[in-house]
Amino acid sequence: MCGIVGYVGHRQALEVVLAGLHRLEYRGYDSAGVAVLDGPGGLAVERKAGRLANLETRLDEVGRDRLAGTAGMGHTRWATHGPPVDRNAHPHRDAVGGLAVVHNGIIENFARLRAELEADGVEMASDTDTETVAHLTARAYQEGETAGDLPACVRAVCRRLEGAFTLVFCHADEPDQVVAARRSSPLVVGVGDGETFLASDVAAFIEHTRDAVELGQDQVVVITREGYQVTDFHGQPVETAPFRVNWDLSAAEKGGHDYFMLKEIQEQPAAVESTLRGHFAGGRIVLDEQRLADQDLRDVDKVFVVACGTAYHSGLVAKYAIEHWTRLPVECELASEFRYRDPVLDRDTLVVAISQSGETADTLEAVRHAREQKARVLAICNTNGAQIPRESDAVLYTHAGPEIGVAATKTFLAQIVANYLVGLALAQARGTKYPDEVAREFHELEAMPAAVQHTLGTVPQVRALGRELADSKAVLFLGRHVGFPVALEGALKLKELAYMHAEGFAAGELKHGPIALIEDGLPVVIVMPSPKGRAVLHSKLLSNINEIQARGARTIVIAEEGDGTVKPFADHLIEVPAVPTLMQPLVSSVPLQVLAAEIARCRGYDVDKPRNLAKSVTVE
Repeated sequence: MCGIVGYVGHRQALEVVLAGLHRLEYRGYDSAGVAVLDGPGGLAVERKAGRLANLETRLDEVGRDRLAGTAGMGHTRWATHGPPVDRNAHPHRDAVGGLAVVHNGIIENFARLRAELEADGVEMASDTDTETVAHLTARAYQEGETAGDLPACVRAVCRRLEGAFTLVFCHADEPDQVVAARRSSPLVVGVGDGETFLASDVAAFIEHTRDAVELGQDQVVVITREGYQVTDFHGQPVETAPFRVNWDLSAAEKGGHDYFMLKEIQEQPAAVESTLRGHFAGGRIVLDEQRLADQDLRDVDKVFVVACGTAYHSGLVAKYAIEHWTRLPVECELASEFRYRDPVLDRDTLVVAISQSGETADTLEAVRHAREQKARVLAICNTNGAQIPRESDAVLYTHAGPEIGVAATKTFLAQIVANYLVGLALAQARGTKYPDEVAREFHELEAMPAAVQHTLGTVPQVRALGRELADSKAVLFLGRHVGFPVALEGALKLKELAYMHAEGFAAGELKHGPIALIEDGLPVVIVMPSPKGRAVLHSKLLSNINEIQARGARTIVIAEEGDGTVKPFADHLIEVPAVPTLMQPLVSSVPLQVLAAEIARCRGYDVDKPRNLAKSVTVE
């Protein structure tokens, strides 16, 4: 949540920051603002509620020359404290306007800090928790041991803060540096030639450099033209972890597509292929950062999968595969509920934590709770060096590349593939599958990019269907076995993008209540299992379709190519390639993504930036 960019270098900071914010607007678009240092004593700030375009209009009105300078920062906001209005937009300043700060996250003890400041006569100009940090830091800069030393002020203030945060500071008296701090919230440094960057995501500076540096927990960084210095919150130097971004600017651009989500749907075959690459060597499944020995995996007697939203649905698919391949019991948990219900964990429990960003606050806290209970943790993540992988015992990266559309598409398919690799690694270590069986399953996975590519051939048909359904009031989704999580994901996509009432059900539950929702003309999407792989379930779903057709529903059936038995029951038939049963979500999910996006587009909504949502949820 919230996009942050900082810059010190030889270019005009305003243009660098605005370009970076455009690539980070998926992280929050309730308001936007910039601050530019234009020499000793000069700090210019502009901010505006609404989309980034509103801020750019404001900059044109006041004159961009007013924000000339080679050091600065910017912010796109996802609102937490206070409504999305001008006064709550970042950057926030101290009373005299010499210091500015932008913030991602939540300061949990801000009410007490605010009361302390107000008792000292400070008048607050916003409803935010962020403004308290501006006043505390400005006070530290004016008095006491830290006076005149901005990095020392930041460290001192951060030691008082509770919660998860990324904070970036500029001060008019320090025109050649930008200072930032992080705790449980994303921040990365970009290292260029005579210029240094800060951002919530490397996409912000990929145009200028692919050399980046991870920042660890409770660290402060000072960036200048010459480079960067990192310390902990007590001022002690710390080691950093440089890395090189393995994708370029074109991956963060639309590439001729109408919107990012459509581009990312088209990129799914490559995302699946990249996630598989390098994970089968010497006849064995290998993970990315394996700090668990085979004996550790052999000792596992129970698996928990913890995740949120779309990642949770990928975990539900994982449950079917891991239990089938390993005979281990698997529980799939919403990360936001996991640690609050006191789950039974011990040293022989494996917790699989799935997060696209690697910074999801609920999932991160679930990981920490699991580790406190001595459980082993394996992370599945799409972001190199993020907090969840750093706090886990093993990591499997989904190499899907940057995903700009807020609603997950290619990262969902990549997560499913990664889950399968975890299942096969467990089966390999535990001996529940012979080496040739593991190899066979992996080779079936290797065929999936081609199957997904084949499925993309349905896009024109599905978009046309979306235009027909755009005026519907609600849509139901039904599935059995691995089709059930696909139904849940299809419903979630429609809720996220088209703001429609949509529900996903296990089709066997239809008669136990949901059938009461069926009425004349109601669109119902049915994800059919293969008539060969799951013949019993296939026949039962045909019965379900009969039940809803008899009550006037409009049936949209996703079925395997060549499955002639479903045609009489489908008002609209979408055919996907025949694949092994456990692999079916990789193809059946694709039409549902396209359907949701097209319905949203026809209803006049921004497909890439659905209301009230942000890509990376870094608050609980």
